[in-house]
Amino acid sequence: MRIIRDYTFIDPQDRGASVAIGNFDGVHLGHQSVIDLARKGDGPLGVLTFEPHPREYFAPDAPPFRLMGHEARANRLAKLGVERLYELNFNAALASLTPQEFARNVIADGLGLTHVVVGADFCFGKGRAGTAADLQRFGAEMGFDVTIATLLEGDDGQVSSTAIRAALTEGRPRDAAAMLGHWHRIDGPVIGGEQRGRDLGYPTANMSIEGLHPPRFGVYAVLVDVLDGPHRGHYHGAASLGVRPMFQGEVPNIETFLFDFSGDLYGADLSVALVEYLRPEETFDSLEAFIAQMDADCDRARAILAAI
Repeated sequence: MRIIRDYTFIDPQDRGASVAIGNFDGVHLGHQSVIDLARKGDGPLGVLTFEPHPREYFAPDAPPFRLMGHEARANRLAKLGVERLYELNFNAALASLTPQEFARNVIADGLGLTHVVVGADFCFGKGRAGTAADLQRFGAEMGFDVTIATLLEGDDGQVSSTAIRAALTEGRPRDAAAMLGHWHRIDGPVIGGEQRGRDLGYPTANMSIEGLHPPRFGVYAVLVDVLDGPHRGHYHGAASLGVRPMFQGEVPNIETFLFDFSGDLYGADLSVALVEYLRPEETFDSLEAFIAQMDADCDRARAILAAI
């Protein structure tokens, strides 16, 4: 997959794509249905998205809301067969374009797209003034086809990033996975910790969740992919996500214990999939009680993961 970040300087091989447009946070089933419609156009399959997310640009101090970072999004899109990722820098210049200017400068003249697919609720241009119908009209004038995708409905209503965030906030990772079409994953490098887990017989791989929407704090059964290094592979495990109240933690992170694993993972990139919520964070009267609970958590997680 080729990643293009500047619409004003385009290699000829990156023009003429059939593209789905959106933020694609989570790359859920609704997003995948839009991408599938883009497959039907001529030219390379592409996705046009923005970095940072426009919501982050306009409200930088708002609480984190993203389901995945841009690297995880790119990896997921590549797995779906996307050949061109137009990940445009969302800045003041791009935000100031009127809907007509965006259609002309970015889609038609800049990227030279032949076919564009957007969701029925798509808005674009300065002040989100342009609608999907406006884009269809501009496409007819400027020489690119526009398909408007109907919004995907799940068993419990519309599939959306908002609904997925709600499921994760409530500790329902399986419901989130049903809308995503894949497990919700937290990706990133293993960072240094205080190594308490090692002393307790439960060494953990610690990862930051900075910038991401925080799922419900607590303990989860997880699937773990070690993406690089000598221990690359697939593992089962249990993870604690939150602030570690037993040890007066303050900054949320995720600490993952890999079953039947021995080795050093510092600096390795991990992808941790939340499978089932086991219990909330707790404090315990003693380290012995804490260890006993971890034993029980891991036993339960093993049984859950063995059944999937």
